[in-house]
Amino acid sequence: MKKAINLPAVIALGLGTAVGVSIFSALGPATAIAGPGMLISVVLAAIPVLIMSVSYAFMGSALPTSGASYEWSRRFLHPYVGFILTWIRTISATGALLVLALVLVRYVSMLVDLPPRPVMLGLFTALLVLHHFGVDLVARVQTLLMSLLIVAFIVFAALGGPSIDAANFAPLLSYGWPGVIGAVPLLLGLFAGLESATEVGEEISNGRRAIPIGIAVATVSALLLYLMIGSVTLGVLGPEALAASKAPLLEAASKFIGPAAVPMVVVMAVVAMGKSLNAIFMIFSRAIFAMARAGALPSGLARLHPRWQTPYMANRVVFGCCVVGLLLPLDLTFLFIAVNLVGMIQSASICYIAGHVVNHHPDLYAAASFKLGRRTMVAFAWAGVAVSVLLAVIGFDTDWKPYVLLAAWGSIGTLVYLLRARKAVPATV
Repeated sequence: MKKAINLPAVIALGLGTAVGVSIFSALGPATAIAGPGMLISVVLAAIPVLIMSVSYAFMGSALPTSGASYEWSRRFLHPYVGFILTWIRTISATGALLVLALVLVRYVSMLVDLPPRPVMLGLFTALLVLHHFGVDLVARVQTLLMSLLIVAFIVFAALGGPSIDAANFAPLLSYGWPGVIGAVPLLLGLFAGLESATEVGEEISNGRRAIPIGIAVATVSALLLYLMIGSVTLGVLGPEALAASKAPLLEAASKFIGPAAVPMVVVMAVVAMGKSLNAIFMIFSRAIFAMARAGALPSGLARLHPRWQTPYMANRVVFGCCVVGLLLPLDLTFLFIAVNLVGMIQSASICYIAGHVVNHHPDLYAAASFKLGRRTMVAFAWAGVAVSVLLAVIGFDTDWKPYVLLAAWGSIGTLVYLLRARKAVPATV
């Protein structure tokens, strides 16, 4: 595959996946629980991600590969584990694409009324066309969109800064530490996907070096961006108004720029959703490609375009999943939980794999450009497993239905795996 993703694009890929829907929706509910202490909750929400990122950065620098979560699970755990993890990710990835496209359409509808499903279909078609013509084009678009969003956030903060009232930050712990801790689960989505660059490892120039640096820069940048936007929004609106707001960035912008707030926030939202759609479409297609290349799916899905070197058949599968998803009810809460649950399952497996590689594959440990001491690496790996499992369990209290859906889909995947494995075994007389 063509190595056309440079370090800025690696950073943009991680940030582009993470900085999406949550920044426009999570601040209000978190403030209702934590008050001004929501800003502390943002920092605490980054801690589990930092713990898990150590394992991702290590594995990405030791063995960069496309469809990494599948390939690493297949090689170091069992082919079935790699298959079933990627199989259930088809639900979460499709859900994430549907959520982002739907929210994008809803924001644009603030300016002009649009029919959701036809416009979403148009967005998915545009992604299919874009991803057909080379990863270098996709990477340039991702970097451009991320750069535009950072500029938009800085402009938002600069215009809103003079309207901040310091009294809105006091008392910081108005709901106490229980409120601060209670808001953390709502904010975890702010950091989901920062490790995305590991999924396109074969297409990154000098991936062993670029992946850990990209993950680190993306994580720190995301935290700083969220603190900046959260501080301005809280300082302008105040905790009570922010807690009651369904569109906090829009309401805050209305306070300091008036009627121009709507087009400004709509542009920010469109850019944010657009670059997240671009990133997730790429990651999803590489998972399909990796499975087909390994024989877990029909080999035809691993075909690369002879000119553009893109996995064009895998791209078509992703497009097909999105089209099927448009036929289903668009329940945002249900989709959010399904996406986060699969993310936690995947993170638990990657963290476990990192510890396994440290203990049993000294050649890969030695080859990694990013690594801590062996005992420290294993400690981080097990901490990542524990955090991932804990967060997955917590989500059950919010809505149990996505867990049932994933279990049912996983059962179907198991049957598919067994049937393909049976066909692969030569017949005996």
